[in-house]
Amino acid sequence: MPQLAFANSFWHSFDVLEKPVRAGVRKAMEKFQQLTIAELHADKGLHLESVNNARDPRMRTIRINDFWRGVVLAPDDGSDTFLLLNVVPHDGAYTWAAKRLYTVNTATRALEVRNVVAIEQLTPALEKAAAQAPTLLFAKHSDTALRHLGIDDQVLRAVRTIIDKPQLEAFGTLLPEDQFEVLQHLAEGFTPDEVYRDLVAQRRPADAPDEPSESLAMAIANTTNRITLVTRPDELAEILDKPFAAWRVFLHPSQRRVAYRVSYGGPAQVTGGPGTGKTVAALHRVKHLLSRTPDNRVLLTTYTNALAATLREHLALLLDDEKQLSRVEVTTVNAFANRTVRALAGRVPTPVGDPDERQVWRRVSRRLALPWTEQFLAQEYRHVILAHDVRSRHGYRAASRRGRGSALGTRHRDRLWEAVEMFHAELTAAGSATYLQICARAADLLADADRATHGYDHVVVDEAQDLHPAQWRVLRAAVPPGPDDLFITGDPHQRIYDSRVSLGSLGISVTGRSSRLRINYRSTEEILAWAAQVLVGAQVDELGGDGEDNLTGYRSLLHGRRPQAQGHPTPQAEGAALAQRVGEWLGQGVRPGEIAVCARFTTTLRGMHDELTAAGIPTAWVRDQPGADVDGVRLATMHAMKGLEFRCVAMVGVNAKAVPFAKEVTPAEVDQVQHDNDLLRERCLLFVASTRAREDLYASWSGTPSPYLTFAATDR
Repeated sequence: MPQLAFANSFWHSFDVLEKPVRAGVRKAMEKFQQLTIAELHADKGLHLESVNNARDPRMRTIRINDFWRGVVLAPDDGSDTFLLLNVVPHDGAYTWAAKRLYTVNTATRALEVRNVVAIEQLTPALEKAAAQAPTLLFAKHSDTALRHLGIDDQVLRAVRTIIDKPQLEAFGTLLPEDQFEVLQHLAEGFTPDEVYRDLVAQRRPADAPDEPSESLAMAIANTTNRITLVTRPDELAEILDKPFAAWRVFLHPSQRRVAYRVSYGGPAQVTGGPGTGKTVAALHRVKHLLSRTPDNRVLLTTYTNALAATLREHLALLLDDEKQLSRVEVTTVNAFANRTVRALAGRVPTPVGDPDERQVWRRVSRRLALPWTEQFLAQEYRHVILAHDVRSRHGYRAASRRGRGSALGTRHRDRLWEAVEMFHAELTAAGSATYLQICARAADLLADADRATHGYDHVVVDEAQDLHPAQWRVLRAAVPPGPDDLFITGDPHQRIYDSRVSLGSLGISVTGRSSRLRINYRSTEEILAWAAQVLVGAQVDELGGDGEDNLTGYRSLLHGRRPQAQGHPTPQAEGAALAQRVGEWLGQGVRPGEIAVCARFTTTLRGMHDELTAAGIPTAWVRDQPGADVDGVRLATMHAMKGLEFRCVAMVGVNAKAVPFAKEVTPAEVDQVQHDNDLLRERCLLFVASTRAREDLYASWSGTPSPYLTFAATDR
């Protein structure tokens, strides 16, 4: 019986197929498993056909239905392992297959693919341009050194034409995966020895022979990071039934480079736009750290409970090992701080949320007849006193108020400090504290605690852009400084909680250990371009707060439908249109759990829930953390969408009263700098929600659209 393996390229195509086509793929694969090798070649219903003029003679196609074909790599060495590469419309299948060549990397022994036709067509023109260039990117590396790292002759010829890193990135989609990643490492300044140690040696089988085998089965066995082999008769259905989340744990070359580097000399940081795989890299970094010793303990943490639940689910898919999972704590920073205080101090104050905190500040302001609003007091406390760990009147007098737009002299600071003392006294009397106060207490306790009992060997942080300095102090205290202590991922363009931080000032220096991911593997280019317009004109600070960040070079290799935006006269009309749009998605074979409806407010979502229910469409609230087996269109606030992704996303209620939400924006006359920061936060919130969509994005409003959607409202 033939064995069947699935390449990553297959999953990328399979996930976007409509339901009847998926069923056809399943049926064809089941039939494939039932045939003998002789029956398969004798064309027993699958129409296994050679591809004319294919650069790889092993290329075959099989029939899914009248319109769709599967592209398969067939063994030519007498073995029985076939590799399913793609599912493509009939004519496109032959074009796709004819251009690609699969080869075995001479260094890693893994199977890799190249667009051989495109490389041949481009190289001569690039050679002419390179002859006029003053410098070439890889000039200092000899042919011998590059071949030792697995660069073959065709790629080597192309490599000698590359002038700079942007040109390398543009060439990347055509090059074999392992070879492109080697070149990325070298371009970033790693030495050939470091690249071999951190990359090649990590993938090369320990028992690899001196000469690479041309056996397809052997190459597939050596490529577990990109190929899944079906080894049991019942495994096919299990694999095809897995949700898309199961395949998020696959790494692309740029992600693997940062996740599986053997060691960093200290804290490391990975930034990038939505969908570039920062979370995937963080999960694989956990796997790598666990593999180094049998007793390493890792704290994997993030900002919200929903994100922590998603990380926990995906880590279980990646590790599939209870012993390894038991050495990882996956939680939010606030929950970790709360547990730490309880464990080390015996009791923890009752946390109070933002609304209750504002009420306390309102009472304090009235009692002291202060000239400031409760909003101003809460922000001063958060952004100055807690951020700089100020603990006395004298300390507050000297504290930097960078980022605050209103000046405060000594007399005003003294009055405000009286308010802080009264605020502390009221919370203490009630046995309460803010979440950030609990974090500050946890950091103090950890600093004095026995690390062997309460600390970790490594901390991995996802969605780091929203963490406050008080939360960073907890994480800094949770692990001793040293190699691989902190691995940080985040995107400043997704900062939606107005936290500003200088990591260096907190003892977290990532200088020389920062990487940026620029290719989006989730959303289409059309969705990215649409979402980017939301941020036009905005200035975004870097993750560490020491400069400006931008989305230069951020792009997707995927293409699809252009996002749609619609205005409606009433909320009822908007709800009816939403039900119609969701119904269309369901009719196209999209599962309910692959669709999300989000809004700025829960009240808006309740109305949309009623409209969907009336239309017979099941729903489930993201806040309830429904599993993949729960059927229902997901409902979530825009804040709760952070870190999630869906095939289709509908943003509803995006009107001028909701985004920006006036109550969350500091008046310009109170503090111009805070006013601008608040508006940027509102933009980022809409950007985050927009980029949760992988294939289709729909935005709607009733009344006047959000000013951040002016481009969409006038382009319908």
